[in-house]
Amino acid sequence: MYNKIDYNGQKKKNLFERFANWATIATGSSAAFIIAISVIIVWGITGPIFRYSDTWQLIINTGTTIVTFLMVFLIQKSQNKDSKAIHLKLNELLASHQGASNRMVDIEDITEKELDQLHKFYVQLSALAEEEDDITCTHSIDAATENHATKLNILKTKPHYTNAHKVKSRKSNGTSRPG
Repeated sequence: MYNKIDYNGQKKKNLFERFANWATIATGSSAAFIIAISVIIVWGITGPIFRYSDTWQLIINTGTTIVTFLMVFLIQKSQNKDSKAIHLKLNELLASHQGASNRMVDIEDITEKELDQLHKFYVQLSALAEEEDDITCTHSIDAATENHATKLNILKTKPHYTNAHKVKSRKSNGTSRPG
């Protein structure tokens, strides 16, 4: 387990967790950017002093390579932690909302092909939503098509829908006479 409980009942983070949090905050600060720019300026100014030697170039190349190498892991750890926290928050919202599909909880574990299928479903759901008069209407995965069909059947009985649908079909056919 990564965290231990101390005597006050507080979670105590391990050394790497504390260092990673500190380093993420520190390297993402304005001060870190200013320090990096300063190092590059000092390196550039010292070029004529060292006659732009191979060693002078090697210093900046080695330094930036090491920093980049370490930052890749630090950034990945930070992104993994943020991603996990966001997923947990979204899972909590899904689990707490009556109309939401619980199938979406832990969706990050499904295959790319399954994600593509869900994406196609939501594109279709978006198209269905565009046909509705009520922009606040929502659907779960399981009920979307059935809800839309029911609403559409009810809507078709209303005069404003019937007239608007006739005008729309005449415009697509090239005739624009009101019926």
